[in-house]
Amino acid sequence: MSIDLVLSGSAYARGRGQAAAGQGPQLRAATVGRVATARAEGLLDEASRGYLAAQRGFMALHDPEGMSELLGIAEGFALPEAELFAHLHLGTLRDLKGGAELVDGCSAWAVAAGPDGPLVVKNRDYSGLHLGIQTLTRHTGPDVTSGGMLCLGSLGSPGAYSSGINAAGLALADTQVSVATHRVGWLRYFLMTRLLARCKTVAEAVAFVRGSQHAGGGTLVLADPSGATAAIELGAGGVTVATGAEVWRTNHYTGSLAADTLLPRDDSIAANSRDRFGYLSRSLPGTGWTRARARKLMATHPETAPGAAPICQHGSSDAAETISSAVYSCNLRQMDFCEGNPCTGAWRTISLPA
Repeated sequence: MSIDLVLSGSAYARGRGQAAAGQGPQLRAATVGRVATARAEGLLDEASRGYLAAQRGFMALHDPEGMSELLGIAEGFALPEAELFAHLHLGTLRDLKGGAELVDGCSAWAVAAGPDGPLVVKNRDYSGLHLGIQTLTRHTGPDVTSGGMLCLGSLGSPGAYSSGINAAGLALADTQVSVATHRVGWLRYFLMTRLLARCKTVAEAVAFVRGSQHAGGGTLVLADPSGATAAIELGAGGVTVATGAEVWRTNHYTGSLAADTLLPRDDSIAANSRDRFGYLSRSLPGTGWTRARARKLMATHPETAPGAAPICQHGSSDAAETISSAVYSCNLRQMDFCEGNPCTGAWRTISLPA
């Protein structure tokens, strides 16, 4: 079962508060254990250590709250903070070595209107090691000027490690994209939390993203109660922003950034990214999306219907699989959540007061 947390106070206090959930052995395996494996594989060489040092300097300057939260997490669980910081960057470090297995996948989309109002929807495709340490956390604190936020994430990682919504009704979700180009800049996992903490509208979030320097890799999908939507591709050399009645992203860049996509070899998540993107492009437009319809779509398998794609992905052990699904209602400040594959139908609803 997922872990429900209510955390308040400073970013450091909220980070340290994660430790009340326990789950130490599984948390270690899913975070510092993966770093140890990467080190044994030679990933954390001198060049990687230099990049992490530069990233640490950038994040300390631009996101002291996020770094403080990470320190609280590390001290609460008695883990090396540097190892948790490295864990958040493993995808980037693999890209810098030419790419590897895409453990963090995901399909995400947003609609501007419908019977249930604006929605943001995501299947979280990630390591099965995170089943059992997923968190649904309500955050309030002096740095959360949006009025509070509800974040889907994992123990050992900062706030919105996957998706979330704030008290203003701004909802967002991310997808991973392996890319050939990285630089020092905002890491997406810190950026998402800061957007929910500071921004109340899609316009504010887009302005923040456009005015910032990014490490590169990944996309964001956003919506707010006004019906504004955006799909943002976070390139190291610049970002692209698409808007519309429906927006969607999987695990590759489109348009002007498409050539930067680095598709790992022999990896199912990367291999079916375009199939999932194409299926969403055919399925989303022209439908009055309700939360119930969204839940059904996220349970799609290739055998569901002719031309269907593996939106709901199954895996085993520590391989990538759909470990949860989320449907955010911007108007109601609610999240429909299913831990594990959404085809199980085990959904529940969590509210964040406006």
